[in-house]
Amino acid sequence: MNNTKNLNMQERAKKRMPGMTQLLSKRPDQFSLGVWPGYYSKAKGAEVWDLDGNKYLDMSIGGIGANILGFADDDVNAAVYKAIKNGSSSSLNSPEEVELSELLCEIHPWADKVRYARTGGEAMAVAVRIARASTGRDKVAFCGYHGWHDWYLSANLGTENALGEHLLSGLDPLGVPKGLTGTSFPFTYNKIEELRDIVAKHGNEIAAIVMEPIRDDAPDADFVDEVRAIADKIKTVLVIDEISAGFRLNTGGSHLLYNIKPDIAVFSKALGNGFPVAAIIGKEKVMDAAQKTFISSTMWTECIGPTAALATIKKHKACNVAEHLISIGSSVQEGWKTLSKKHGLKIHVGGIAPISHFSFEYNNAMVLKAFFVQLMLERGFLASTLFYSMYAHQTAHVNSYLQSVDEVFAIIANANQKGEVETKLKGKPATAGFKRIT
Repeated sequence: MNNTKNLNMQERAKKRMPGMTQLLSKRPDQFSLGVWPGYYSKAKGAEVWDLDGNKYLDMSIGGIGANILGFADDDVNAAVYKAIKNGSSSSLNSPEEVELSELLCEIHPWADKVRYARTGGEAMAVAVRIARASTGRDKVAFCGYHGWHDWYLSANLGTENALGEHLLSGLDPLGVPKGLTGTSFPFTYNKIEELRDIVAKHGNEIAAIVMEPIRDDAPDADFVDEVRAIADKIKTVLVIDEISAGFRLNTGGSHLLYNIKPDIAVFSKALGNGFPVAAIIGKEKVMDAAQKTFISSTMWTECIGPTAALATIKKHKACNVAEHLISIGSSVQEGWKTLSKKHGLKIHVGGIAPISHFSFEYNNAMVLKAFFVQLMLERGFLASTLFYSMYAHQTAHVNSYLQSVDEVFAIIANANQKGEVETKLKGKPATAGFKRIT
């Protein structure tokens, strides 16, 4: 398999872009530096072509969850092509942003108003700003991963590793103002006593409680009810981050399935099937605080994002996409479990079905991950220890993938038993978390 153009592009990127890529999750060292192709020339459905012309079935990160329908979906692209032809932006506003706000509030009847951004991280920053403006308070209690902005990373100021279980272990919050020390406090999902402790110390200063609706484990009913009760008691804003979970389990926010009652919910990733769009939806009494502060951006007014979102939601609902994502993801998870047991490999499988992951339970886990990536590439698959299901994935894709996983798990088990994995590695071991690329 020729990899010359791919690797040359990576060398060019290292010279001009700190960290090589704009997204940590797409950095080649997260897979296997020297083997992972890194760049694409074309993507369609569930298939990707790299710069050297190699064709792969993508059974990995699915655009890190953005391409929920599949790459270059015909229906979404058709709507976007029309919008581009008519002018993607002008001195006036696009009606699509109004239509999308009405649709989002229809899907989520508790919500009254909507603001837009174009990425998940900035949308979360908008949500926290609105919560702070609404309450007149500064502090935030949160659990889960919520992006790169100062409000979130400030949790690591003056601490050993507050974000270790939420973001990336050992992440240094360089560049985050030290004045934000003591403004963000993490608690563990489903552990209400940790939130109670934060509230006991900072209750009347907390502007927002921020959490994902679900990640690996479903929320306990008592946990959900208690979080809402605490938010009501201290008169703070409950923000639900649907950036990852949204549109995976239903058409809309997964919080609807778990009877979570937020004041604000935030969407991005799957909302536009890969086109940049993010939405902050919420109750009128909270959202109107956006008028008291300053939240504004030129590029939030272009029409491609809302147009793509409208087309994505329409198709998502009509085709019952969530049911398909769950079915495909469940098949992959069961395949991992069955095949690892067959070959005596110790792995842990987790995640909701549409966002599945597994990890090797060995001291050399990152070496094994890189070897898995390498062997699957040789068989024509973009594959890692993560799998985001897309509507473009079909049962035949899963069957073909699992047949190769069967072969690869056998090779890995044998090589690991003999202590030969590192000698068979063509690239470098996968990295865990944040490290510099030099």
